[in-house]
Amino acid sequence: MRRQLELFFTALMFYTRVPCPRWIGHSEELLNKSTVYFPLIGWLVGGVAALSFGALRVIFPTDISLVLSMVASIWMTGAFHEDGFADMCDGFGGGWTQQRILDIMKDSRLGTYGATGLGLMLALKFFALKSLVTGPGVSVWAGPGLLVVAHALSRATALTFVYTHHYVRANEDSKAKPLAKQISLPELLVGLVFGLLPLLAYVAWLGSGWPLLVLLPLWLVKAYLARFFQRWIGGYTGDCLGATQQVAEVVIYLFFCSRLWIST
Repeated sequence: MRRQLELFFTALMFYTRVPCPRWIGHSEELLNKSTVYFPLIGWLVGGVAALSFGALRVIFPTDISLVLSMVASIWMTGAFHEDGFADMCDGFGGGWTQQRILDIMKDSRLGTYGATGLGLMLALKFFALKSLVTGPGVSVWAGPGLLVVAHALSRATALTFVYTHHYVRANEDSKAKPLAKQISLPELLVGLVFGLLPLLAYVAWLGSGWPLLVLLPLWLVKAYLARFFQRWIGGYTGDCLGATQQVAEVVIYLFFCSRLWIST
């Protein structure tokens, strides 16, 4: 039990800014093994965003509450995944060879592709969430509940890369070097369970199985990005994982927006 707590707090320390007990170590082995808890971290980040929105909506208009809830989730992770998405946009937008793409993604400066991509991603996320919480016939908890679902499932989608693909950057200055080793099938399955549980709870709450169809577009996202990353750089990097999480999260919101408006 102590071992699993240590792994969970290691994941919490690496993927968020939440303070952790001082007895938690910093070894590469612990960090690599803690990857299985990546989707579980999504429960916490999504929960903070949902609770922030619910509390702030009492005081502020919906638009302001949504923006502040996004700020809360970004602050909690230190913009970890948003940074990865922006770096990916810069790398694949400005590079035409594997080494050039990797060099650009490693650069801490934000380029035109990254700024444009991140701005559009955040705008799309905001308007999708706004549709989910203000659409006709929408339950007051439907939108906030989906935040937990989306944060967990999107991280589970990114986690699959660690099992199925090769980590291509092995130099010491890589931000995600401890994630380079592949996880085992049992570890992947545990991570997927953590990612799926909020969705299953959401299905039980709605009393309908149609939300399970969101797994199809997520599979398409993984298949497309896997082929794209493999073609250009021969695998994935930490930035690719962050980008996958962001794309998958937005795709989940768009799926539920589509289902919402189709049904009205």
